[in-house]
Amino acid sequence: MVTVLVTGSQGFLGSYICRDLLKNNYKVIGVDNFSKYGTISRSHDDHPNFSLITMDLAKLPGEGSSLDEWNECSPDYVICTAAMIGGIGYFHKYAYDLVSVNERILANTFDKIINQKDKCKRVIVLSSSMVFENTNIFPTKEEEILNCPPPISTYGFQKLSSEYFAKGALEQYGINYTIIRPFNCVGTGEQFVGEESEKLNLGHVMPSIAYKVLSNQSPLEILGSGNQVRCFTNGLDFARAVRLAMESESAINEDFNISIDDPMSVIDLAKLIWGKIRPDEEFSFKPTKAFEHDVQLRVADVSKAKRLLGFTAAISVEESVDEVISYVRKTYF
Repeated sequence: MVTVLVTGSQGFLGSYICRDLLKNNYKVIGVDNFSKYGTISRSHDDHPNFSLITMDLAKLPGEGSSLDEWNECSPDYVICTAAMIGGIGYFHKYAYDLVSVNERILANTFDKIINQKDKCKRVIVLSSSMVFENTNIFPTKEEEILNCPPPISTYGFQKLSSEYFAKGALEQYGINYTIIRPFNCVGTGEQFVGEESEKLNLGHVMPSIAYKVLSNQSPLEILGSGNQVRCFTNGLDFARAVRLAMESESAINEDFNISIDDPMSVIDLAKLIWGKIRPDEEFSFKPTKAFEHDVQLRVADVSKAKRLLGFTAAISVEESVDEVISYVRKTYF
């Protein structure tokens, strides 16, 4: 049985990836320290082909964490999802930590992969659409990363750095990689974090709006003008794309934008959510102060993933909205 080690396995994206791998008959070893949400359970925890190593990848051996448990795993593939990550308010609040902590996580992770380079077939690195923070080319192709100015936000810059970890490990140690750039992944399992007054700003936009509408907020408060355009990609589709990339030889030392091919403005998303929860009330909203790095247009060219991986997102934005509304209602109301 092929063994895949998933760092950040208990997080939002990591849990989607674990479930998809287990469903497709992989042995999965998760690594997590429960730093964001605290100790939580995930639906994949009790699967017979899943095991969990609880440790902090940001700490070196001797600093209260040990990477020795990894030595016995000998994974065929490593999928790097462990990171401090959140909504736009999150990466403004933790502008320094996102660089400091995430770089330590990646350095320690890649050090372990390098030490096992004869065993590990490939590393899958999760980057972000925010590496294209300063592009003016839409839809944005993968090769635009070589042309557009680097990100201004520390979050976007650190995600770009993660891609260079992969490229450096290939150049110096011959370790193959695949870079995956998710565009606004949505679904269930994300929890709001932070102080009570800031929780919704630290989360992602779809669950945050659903929470506000379910809370009978009126007019609905939206960060910025609401004209920001996003591609809301369901976690199930995203996890499938990660697995397809891991399985494909065509993905070796390649990068992929993973996204639904259906861009939508934040205001249209808000209207869709409002109509599903409060259909008898007239929609009303008021703009609130936007964050500095609130990219106005983020739309991916997904032709490369379709051509090389055979991947096309199958879950519509409306289906994702229904799923998220149900999850937020069940979790918080």
